[in-house]
Order: sequence, then C-alpha cells, then structure tokens
Amino acid sequence: MALAVQTNPTADKIKLTLAGLIVLAGMVGFYYLSTSPLVVRLAVLLVAVVLGGVVGWTSEPGKRFFAYTQDAIGETKKVVWPSRKETVQTTGIVVAFVIVMALFLWIVDASLVWLVKALVGREG
Repeated sequence: MALAVQTNPTADKIKLTLAGLIVLAGMVGFYYLSTSPLVVRLAVLLVAVVLGGVVGWTSEPGKRFFAYTQDAIGETKKVVWPSRKETVQTTGIVVAFVIVMALFLWIVDASLVWLVKALVGREG
C-alpha cells in the first residue's frame, strides 16, 4: 500500500508562478536583445523555457502532467496503424468520391443556371 504524500498547494502555485515568470523573462530577454545575433536570442529563450519546465515539473501538477504524457505516449504505441495497401486503397476511394461529388455538383449548378436563365427569359 502506497502512502499518500501530502503536497502543499501554495508551494505548487509558487513553483508554477515562478516557472511562468522564468519563461516570461526569457521572452522579454529575446526581445530586449534584439540587436544581438539570433543564435544568442534563441539560446536565451530556450534556456528560459527549459528552466521554467524544470521548475514547473517539480510541482505536483507538473508531475501529473508528465505522467499523463507518458501514458499518452504508451497509448499511441498501442494503436494499430493501417498498412500501406489499406492506406492507398482508402485514399483512392476518397479521391474517387470527391471527383464524383464534384461532377454531380457541377451538373446541378449548370442545370440551375440554365433554369434561372430560362425563367428570367435570357437565352444563353
């Protein structure tokens, strides 16, 4: 039986706020260093995002989010993807249906144009 760890919601809020402020500081630094080379600006932004992520990950919501992403990755590995043959066949059916519908709508449109012209008295 696992022991439930009591977390401090105030500490989690502080950590998440700090993580957000770190990322915000990185964005401000990116624009503040507008005269610096782009590599330096991107490095500042990337370091801030990584550091903010690390700080956010230490909070309980961050740990839950990390566990959620791990579960999501595990679920995508369980997906049975269609074979190449099935994909090509399905794509062919979709393309054929689009062509048939385009022809049908073109015929309906041309017929309605002809009918309106006939009703208005224009021949053309």
